Amino acid sequence: MLDAVAQRYSYLPSKLLCDADSFDIMVYDVAISYEKMIRDRQEVKVDQKMFDQKELEERFNEVKNR
Repeated sequence: MLDAVAQRYSYLPSKLLCDADSFDIMVYDVAISYEKMIRDRQEVKVDQKMFDQKELEERFNEVKNR
């Protein structure tokens, strides 16, 4: 991950080790996750790990029974 962060932000890994903190890693993770979500949305892909089938069924039944 260190290499990926350094490459993305054009920063030397050694400088990253000295200057970065956990907030930088969190920002990187959020940015990468958001980009993946946008790509998947454009390609009409759904990550099944994002959804719990039981919870979706419960919500569907709540709306259906109104």
